[in-house]
Amino acid sequence: MKTIEVTIKDRLAIVTLNRGKSNSLNREMVTELKDMLHNIEADANIGGVIITGKEHFFSAGLDLIELYNYNEEEAKSFWHLFLNFVAKITSFKKPLIAAINGHSPAGGCVIALACDARVMAEGKYIIGLNEVPVGIIVPNSIFSLYSFWLGKAHATRSLLEGKLFNPEEALSIGLIDELVKPESILTAAERKARKYMSYERNTWSQSKTNIRRELIESTSADQSADLEIMLKQWWSPSTRAILKTIIDSLQKKS
Repeated sequence: MKTIEVTIKDRLAIVTLNRGKSNSLNREMVTELKDMLHNIEADANIGGVIITGKEHFFSAGLDLIELYNYNEEEAKSFWHLFLNFVAKITSFKKPLIAAINGHSPAGGCVIALACDARVMAEGKYIIGLNEVPVGIIVPNSIFSLYSFWLGKAHATRSLLEGKLFNPEEALSIGLIDELVKPESILTAAERKARKYMSYERNTWSQSKTNIRRELIESTSADQSADLEIMLKQWWSPSTRAILKTIIDSLQKKS
Protein backbone atom coordinates (compact mmCIF):
# COMPACT_ATOMS: atom_id res chain seq x y z
CA MET A 1 0.00 0.00 0.00
CA LYS A 2 1.38 3.37 -1.03
CA THR A 3 -1.18 5.83 0.34
CA ILE A 4 -2.33 4.39 3.67
CA GLU A 5 -0.70 2.76 6.67
CA VAL A 6 -2.43 0.20 8.90
CA THR A 7 -1.51 -0.90 12.40
CA ILE A 8 -3.44 -3.28 14.64
CA LYS A 9 -3.69 -2.63 18.37
CA ASP A 10 -5.61 -5.25 20.37
CA ARG A 11 -8.27 -5.91 17.70
CA LEU A 12 -8.47 -2.23 16.71
CA ALA A 13 -7.20 -1.22 13.27
CA ILE A 14 -5.70 2.27 12.95
CA VAL A 15 -5.75 3.38 9.31
CA THR A 16 -3.54 6.41 8.69
CA LEU A 17 -4.00 8.38 5.49
CA ASN A 18 -0.49 8.97 4.15
CA ARG A 19 -0.36 10.59 0.75
CA GLY A 20 1.74 13.70 0.50
CA LYS A 21 1.36 16.75 2.70
CA SER A 22 -2.41 17.13 2.45
CA ASN A 23 -3.65 13.54 1.99
CA SER A 24 -5.63 14.52 -1.11
CA LEU A 25 -7.73 11.67 -2.45
CA ASN A 26 -6.90 10.23 -5.85
CA ARG A 27 -7.88 6.99 -7.59
CA GLU A 28 -5.09 4.97 -5.95
CA MET A 29 -5.89 6.18 -2.43
CA VAL A 30 -9.65 5.67 -2.72
CA THR A 31 -9.06 2.16 -4.11
CA GLU A 32 -6.66 1.26 -1.29
CA LEU A 33 -9.05 2.57 1.36
CA LYS A 34 -12.02 0.74 -0.14
CA ASP A 35 -10.11 -2.55 -0.40
CA MET A 36 -8.68 -2.23 3.11
CA LEU A 37 -12.09 -1.59 4.69
CA HIS A 38 -13.49 -4.58 2.79
CA ASN A 39 -10.71 -6.79 4.18
CA ILE A 40 -11.11 -5.46 7.73
CA GLU A 41 -14.87 -5.99 7.66
CA ALA A 42 -14.31 -9.64 6.74
CA ASP A 43 -11.60 -10.19 9.37
CA ALA A 44 -13.07 -11.63 12.57
CA ASN A 45 -9.90 -10.70 14.47
CA ILE A 46 -10.53 -6.96 14.02
CA GLY A 47 -13.38 -5.39 15.95
CA GLY A 48 -13.20 -1.74 14.98
CA VAL A 49 -11.37 0.94 12.99
CA ILE A 50 -9.96 4.42 13.50
CA ILE A 51 -9.23 6.54 10.42
CA THR A 52 -6.80 9.41 10.91
CA GLY A 53 -4.37 11.60 8.97
CA LYS A 54 -0.94 13.00 9.69
CA GLU A 55 0.55 16.31 10.72
CA HIS A 56 -2.08 19.01 10.11
CA PHE A 57 -4.26 17.25 7.54
CA PHE A 58 -6.93 14.57 7.90
CA SER A 59 -7.58 14.95 4.18
CA ALA A 60 -7.82 18.06 2.02
CA GLY A 61 -10.41 16.29 -0.15
CA LEU A 62 -10.16 15.15 -3.73
CA ASP A 63 -6.93 15.67 -5.62
CA LEU A 64 -8.19 18.38 -7.96
CA ILE A 65 -4.87 18.61 -9.80
CA GLU A 66 -5.05 14.94 -10.82
CA LEU A 67 -8.80 15.01 -11.48
CA TYR A 68 -8.58 18.14 -13.61
CA ASN A 69 -6.32 16.32 -16.05
CA TYR A 70 -8.54 13.25 -16.43
CA ASN A 71 -10.24 12.71 -19.76
CA GLU A 72 -14.03 12.17 -19.83
CA GLU A 73 -13.85 8.40 -19.34
CA GLU A 74 -11.31 8.67 -16.52
CA ALA A 75 -13.38 11.33 -14.74
CA LYS A 76 -16.55 9.25 -15.02
CA SER A 77 -14.88 6.11 -13.70
CA PHE A 78 -13.28 8.02 -10.80
CA TRP A 79 -16.57 9.54 -9.64
CA HIS A 80 -18.21 6.09 -9.82
CA LEU A 81 -15.33 4.73 -7.73
CA PHE A 82 -15.60 7.52 -5.17
CA LEU A 83 -19.38 7.18 -4.75
CA ASN A 84 -19.04 3.39 -4.44
CA PHE A 85 -16.41 3.98 -1.75
CA VAL A 86 -18.81 6.32 0.09
CA ALA A 87 -21.46 3.60 -0.07
CA LYS A 88 -18.99 1.04 1.32
CA ILE A 89 -17.85 3.19 4.22
CA THR A 90 -21.44 4.21 5.05
CA SER A 91 -22.60 0.59 5.31
CA PHE A 92 -19.46 -0.60 7.15
CA LYS A 93 -20.70 -2.95 9.86
CA LYS A 94 -18.01 -2.46 12.51
CA PRO A 95 -17.33 0.60 14.69
CA LEU A 96 -15.61 3.27 12.61
CA ILE A 97 -14.20 6.41 14.23
CA ALA A 98 -12.69 9.45 12.54
CA ALA A 99 -9.73 10.98 14.40
CA ILE A 100 -9.66 14.29 12.55
CA ASN A 101 -6.17 15.56 13.27
CA GLY A 102 -6.31 18.60 10.98
CA HIS A 103 -7.99 20.12 7.93
CA SER A 104 -10.90 18.09 6.58
CA PRO A 105 -12.84 19.91 3.84
CA ALA A 106 -14.85 18.38 1.00
CA GLY A 107 -13.91 14.71 0.42
CA GLY A 108 -12.12 14.58 3.77
CA CYS A 109 -15.32 15.68 5.45
CA VAL A 110 -17.27 13.03 3.50
CA ILE A 111 -15.08 10.26 4.95
CA ALA A 112 -15.59 11.66 8.45
CA LEU A 113 -19.36 11.95 7.94
CA ALA A 114 -19.59 8.25 7.06
CA CYS A 115 -17.99 7.28 10.39
CA ASP A 116 -19.91 6.52 13.59
CA ALA A 117 -18.22 9.29 15.56
CA ARG A 118 -15.80 12.13 14.89
CA VAL A 119 -13.10 13.36 17.27
CA MET A 120 -11.32 16.52 16.09
CA ALA A 121 -8.12 18.21 17.21
CA GLU A 122 -8.17 21.76 18.50
CA GLY A 123 -6.47 24.27 16.23
CA LYS A 124 -6.91 26.54 13.24
CA TYR A 125 -8.48 23.85 11.09
CA ILE A 126 -11.49 23.67 8.78
CA ILE A 127 -14.12 21.04 8.08
CA GLY A 128 -17.23 21.02 5.90
CA LEU A 129 -18.49 20.62 2.35
CA ASN A 130 -17.32 23.46 0.13
CA GLU A 131 -18.01 21.91 -3.28
CA VAL A 132 -20.59 24.45 -4.47
CA PRO A 133 -18.21 27.45 -4.56
CA VAL A 134 -15.73 25.22 -6.40
CA GLY A 135 -18.33 24.53 -9.11
CA ILE A 136 -19.00 20.90 -8.19
CA ILE A 137 -22.60 19.68 -7.86
CA VAL A 138 -23.02 17.57 -4.73
CA PRO A 139 -24.87 14.27 -5.31
CA ASN A 140 -27.93 13.61 -3.17
CA SER A 141 -26.16 10.70 -1.46
CA ILE A 142 -23.51 13.08 -0.08
CA PHE A 143 -26.17 15.54 1.05
CA SER A 144 -27.90 12.63 2.82
CA LEU A 145 -24.73 12.01 4.83
CA TYR A 146 -24.42 15.70 5.73
CA SER A 147 -28.05 16.03 6.80
CA PHE A 148 -27.91 12.76 8.75
CA TRP A 149 -25.75 14.55 11.33
CA LEU A 150 -26.65 18.23 10.87
CA GLY A 151 -30.36 18.00 10.06
CA LYS A 152 -31.74 18.99 6.67
CA ALA A 153 -32.17 22.72 7.32
CA HIS A 154 -28.67 23.31 8.64
CA ALA A 155 -27.10 21.00 6.07
CA THR A 156 -28.93 22.79 3.25
CA ARG A 157 -27.78 26.23 4.35
CA SER A 158 -24.21 25.06 4.93
CA LEU A 159 -23.97 23.19 1.64
CA LEU A 160 -25.35 25.99 -0.54
CA GLU A 161 -23.01 28.48 1.12
CA GLY A 162 -20.03 26.14 0.92
CA LYS A 163 -19.57 26.83 4.63
CA LEU A 164 -16.37 25.64 6.26
CA PHE A 165 -16.40 25.39 10.05
CA ASN A 166 -13.64 25.73 12.60
CA PRO A 167 -13.49 22.94 15.23
CA GLU A 168 -15.53 24.86 17.83
CA GLU A 169 -18.29 25.62 15.29
CA ALA A 170 -18.25 22.02 14.09
CA LEU A 171 -18.76 20.81 17.66
CA SER A 172 -21.63 23.24 18.30
CA ILE A 173 -23.63 22.06 15.27
CA GLY A 174 -23.00 18.33 15.76
CA LEU A 175 -20.65 17.91 12.81
CA ILE A 176 -18.09 16.49 15.24
CA ASP A 177 -18.69 14.79 18.60
CA GLU A 178 -15.62 15.72 20.62
CA LEU A 179 -12.87 18.33 20.54
CA VAL A 180 -9.52 17.46 22.11
CA LYS A 181 -5.92 18.61 22.21
CA PRO A 182 -3.96 17.31 19.19
CA GLU A 183 -1.79 15.03 21.32
CA SER A 184 -4.89 13.33 22.75
CA ILE A 185 -6.78 12.64 19.54
CA LEU A 186 -5.92 8.95 19.09
CA THR A 187 -6.56 8.26 22.77
CA ALA A 188 -10.00 9.88 22.54
CA ALA A 189 -10.83 8.07 19.29
CA GLU A 190 -9.73 4.75 20.76
CA ARG A 191 -11.91 5.32 23.80
CA LYS A 192 -14.96 5.78 21.56
CA ALA A 193 -14.08 2.79 19.39
CA ARG A 194 -13.56 0.45 22.34
CA LYS A 195 -16.82 1.54 23.93
CA TYR A 196 -18.66 0.37 20.81
CA MET A 197 -16.48 -2.74 20.57
CA SER A 198 -17.39 -3.72 24.14
CA TYR A 199 -21.03 -4.34 23.19
CA GLU A 200 -22.34 -7.62 21.77
CA ARG A 201 -21.08 -7.53 18.21
CA ASN A 202 -24.16 -8.58 16.25
CA THR A 203 -26.52 -6.46 18.35
CA TRP A 204 -24.41 -3.34 17.79
CA SER A 205 -23.85 -4.01 14.09
CA GLN A 206 -27.50 -4.71 13.30
CA SER A 207 -28.60 -1.67 15.29
CA LYS A 208 -26.21 0.50 13.25
CA THR A 209 -27.59 -0.98 10.02
CA ASN A 210 -31.17 -0.36 11.14
CA ILE A 211 -30.46 3.25 12.11
CA ARG A 212 -28.72 3.89 8.80
CA ARG A 213 -31.17 2.04 6.56
CA GLU A 214 -32.29 5.10 4.58
CA LEU A 215 -28.75 6.44 4.45
CA ILE A 216 -27.40 3.13 3.16
CA GLU A 217 -30.17 2.99 0.53
CA SER A 218 -29.31 6.52 -0.59
CA THR A 219 -25.56 5.96 -0.91
CA SER A 220 -25.98 2.50 -2.48
CA ALA A 221 -28.62 3.50 -5.05
CA ASP A 222 -27.90 3.82 -8.76
CA GLN A 223 -26.53 7.36 -9.05
CA SER A 224 -25.99 7.39 -12.80
CA ALA A 225 -28.49 10.20 -13.36
CA ASP A 226 -26.95 12.39 -10.64
CA LEU A 227 -23.48 11.66 -12.01
CA GLU A 228 -24.49 12.61 -15.53
CA ILE A 229 -25.66 16.02 -14.30
CA MET A 230 -22.59 16.46 -12.12
CA LEU A 231 -20.16 15.52 -14.90
CA LYS A 232 -21.87 17.86 -17.36
CA GLN A 233 -21.18 20.68 -14.92
CA TRP A 234 -17.65 19.37 -14.25
CA TRP A 235 -16.79 19.89 -17.93
CA SER A 236 -18.54 23.27 -18.24
CA PRO A 237 -16.27 26.25 -19.00
CA SER A 238 -17.31 28.02 -15.79
CA THR A 239 -16.37 25.12 -13.51
CA ARG A 240 -13.15 24.45 -15.43
CA ALA A 241 -12.18 28.09 -14.96
CA ILE A 242 -12.81 27.93 -11.20
CA LEU A 243 -10.85 24.69 -10.91
CA LYS A 244 -7.96 26.12 -12.94
CA THR A 245 -7.74 29.14 -10.62
CA ILE A 246 -7.70 26.86 -7.55
CA ILE A 247 -5.09 24.56 -9.07
CA ASP A 248 -2.84 27.49 -10.05
CA SER A 249 -3.03 28.71 -6.44
CA LEU A 250 -2.22 25.25 -5.06
CA GLN A 251 0.76 24.83 -7.37
CA LYS A 252 2.17 28.22 -6.38
CA LYS A 253 1.95 27.25 -2.69
CA SER A 254 3.73 23.95 -3.33
